[in-house]
Amino acid sequence: MWRSTGTRWREEGAHWTWWHPSHGVRASPLPLGSALRLSVDGSAARRCAGVRRADRTIPCPDAADLPPGARRDQCEPCAALDRRSSVATDTVPDDGRPYRVYLAYFGPGLLKVGITAAARGRVRLLEQAAVCFAFLGEGPLMAARRTESVLGSALDVPDRVRDPAKRAARHRLPDAAARAAEVAALHARAASLRDRLPESLAPAPPHCVDHAEVFGLAADPPPPPPAAEVTALVPGCALAGTVRAVAGHDVYLDTPGGPLLFDTRLAAGWPLRRPGPGREPADARAAPTAPLRSPAPPQEALF
Repeated sequence: MWRSTGTRWREEGAHWTWWHPSHGVRASPLPLGSALRLSVDGSAARRCAGVRRADRTIPCPDAADLPPGARRDQCEPCAALDRRSSVATDTVPDDGRPYRVYLAYFGPGLLKVGITAAARGRVRLLEQAAVCFAFLGEGPLMAARRTESVLGSALDVPDRVRDPAKRAARHRLPDAAARAAEVAALHARAASLRDRLPESLAPAPPHCVDHAEVFGLAADPPPPPPAAEVTALVPGCALAGTVRAVAGHDVYLDTPGGPLLFDTRLAAGWPLRRPGPGREPADARAAPTAPLRSPAPPQEALF
């Protein structure tokens, strides 16, 4: 039985993906403005997807159940074995592939530094829902990691931004020129540390790539933020709406009840149906929702 893995990004945009232990992975585009209709059979079970390597699925030996509110498609033992969960999807220090250091922008004052395999291009930034980004340089894995560490300590640039902060920032974005200027300023500060960065990291020019239009966030005026989010998919539920924006794993839907945020990681591991308009199961109930969570305020220093 085919099961959902939620959204995956390619250079050309977001795709809804499905996996099968014997037949691999299938994907279909998830364009803006399209209808999204999903339903979960009343007897369905959410199962661990196992470990995927080189487009091949190694089934979970326990066929472990997953709780409805989990935001990943693996049990703890399988997640521990899966290299996709590590930084830059890599755990081998002597990896000979070239890596890039990037500076990612999620909103005013909300930037991070990270690394990605050069062969992946901008896909890592699309997955993380970076509104815009610039590459700082390219080199061996350990040089990229060293650069990431230097920027974190010297410029206080984090290597992680939490989802609630990203979501809040998307609805107060300045124009593209202001976004690019903030990325360029950070790029210049990082470049000024050249004598502290590894010589094997080849510098990259401050070219900013903007994803606002790709994500559906470039409307003027910007669309209002959703007031609620889907908290889980459960047996017997259905979800329907029009795709207004897709940023990382977050899909923004226009529904009869108002704008709704759907984290597609909640769908991972479920066998889903995609009924046509008016063809939802007669006994289907709406997916449970709750008010959208706000980012936690920063803690004040004790001293």
